[in-house]
Amino acid sequence: MSYLIECKNLTEGYEGMPVVKNLSFNVSAGDYLCIVGENGSGKSTLMKTLLGLRSPLCGEIIFGDGLKQTEIGYLPQQTAAQKDFPATVREVVLSGCLGRKGLSPFYSKADKKQCDDNIELLGITHIAHRSYRNLSGGQQQRVLLARALCATKKLLLLDEPVSGLDPIVTAEMYEIISKLNREQGVTIIMISHDLQGALKYGTKILHMESGAYFFGTTAEYRSTDIFHAMSTCDCHCTCDHHTGSKEVR
Repeated sequence: MSYLIECKNLTEGYEGMPVVKNLSFNVSAGDYLCIVGENGSGKSTLMKTLLGLRSPLCGEIIFGDGLKQTEIGYLPQQTAAQKDFPATVREVVLSGCLGRKGLSPFYSKADKKQCDDNIELLGITHIAHRSYRNLSGGQQQRVLLARALCATKKLLLLDEPVSGLDPIVTAEMYEIISKLNREQGVTIIMISHDLQGALKYGTKILHMESGAYFFGTTAEYRSTDIFHAMSTCDCHCTCDHHTGSKEVR
């Protein structure tokens, strides 16, 4: 079977000290993979490695279906400096085309059309000429998601895309991502601390915890000891984005 991404016996770390050991998993076209687990388990390190920003200590990553690392859309966690970026919404979204521009300093008509199409797709046409820094957190995330889509038609890597958003905006963001997956055929890999959201929207789960990993379908994950341990720990319970109640289902 040909995968979009296949990781084999991946070991990652810093200065020769492993954070992730012998991790193997795969992602097929159309998957919605949620990466969950404790802080410090290597989730963000894994994402940086998939993007080519880090090299693994050992193991390999195989890209299929003609996918190139420069064609992966990436939505990172926002820093305070990024939230205050002085540019219009359209300028921010258009910058998502830069990864494939090479040495060309100019945007093509195709780049500009793709930018405008993604702005429309994300429902932010009415704010396209507003300053990015003056938008709400939810609006900024839509802008950054539109930007990430300018880099890809195949795969989005999302690092906690709903972090810091209120429950209503969180639910809206999840629905947008799910719609991109279902209707546009975009494969999703998302890091999340929201277990309930991961179980509701994800088709597969990669659970990373100090030296112990699970990879499989959402249904398979629900039957594991790892999931039941998470379910009984109050610190991992999350807020329902529609009712505000806290539970893990």
